[in-house]
Amino acid sequence: MGRQLPLFSELRAPVWPALLLLATLSACGPATLPSGATIDDPYEAQNRAVHEFNRDVDRALVRPAASSLGTAVPDPVLVGIGRMSSNLSHPSYVVNDVLQLRLADAIHNTSRFVINSTIGILGIFDPASAMGLDERETDFGETLHVWGVPEGSYVELPIFGPSTSRDTVGRVVDIALNPLRGLEPDAANTVRGINVTSRFGDRHRFGGTIDSILYESEDSYAQARLLYLQNRRFELRGDAEPEYFDPYEDPYDDLFFEPNGQ
Repeated sequence: MGRQLPLFSELRAPVWPALLLLATLSACGPATLPSGATIDDPYEAQNRAVHEFNRDVDRALVRPAASSLGTAVPDPVLVGIGRMSSNLSHPSYVVNDVLQLRLADAIHNTSRFVINSTIGILGIFDPASAMGLDERETDFGETLHVWGVPEGSYVELPIFGPSTSRDTVGRVVDIALNPLRGLEPDAANTVRGINVTSRFGDRHRFGGTIDSILYESEDSYAQARLLYLQNRRFELRGDAEPEYFDPYEDPYDDLFFEPNGQ
């Protein structure tokens, strides 16, 4: 099962000691890939243009909206909404666990989802972790990795941010395969609202870290690219999980649930 570096810990996760890593990285100087690692970025010119677009969207819309939300809503409420959003990701995790033939993880994530959806009151609380059922995240990009599909080229997607050719395909398939796409319209809109609120809440809570990457780095494109690839490669190796934070980790993919699979 993939594990995430703290700087790229998923935005769905309720617990991130997170931002400490960026401060550490900044104090130690620019991050670098391990010796022998390479970056395949044949579309850098186009990627940089998309990166500027994403920064403009963040500057004009996401950051001010997140600030307003953070001012109006107490942090404990935002944390609870974040937990609910994280809980709603588990059906997708289970699908990918099965596709990867990791049946023990599929049972683990199913148990976690059931416990937090019931005892945890729709995921607002996380009793499953106290029972030893930690969150084990996965996605179809990891499934492709398990199947032997190479990483491909680095790409930056509009709105979604840093990715690779493999993870871009994985992102699309995750949206298509997510069991929650079959919800009735009212339920689908509720899920969408929870996920949107969670993303903006995260943007507020971790604003200092995200701002330092996007607006204070000498080359924010290169920094975001490096951090994404470091985290993703670390995650797919399955190393022990430290606690980092990813300012780009799937911030909007859960907005695309379609009622009744439409």
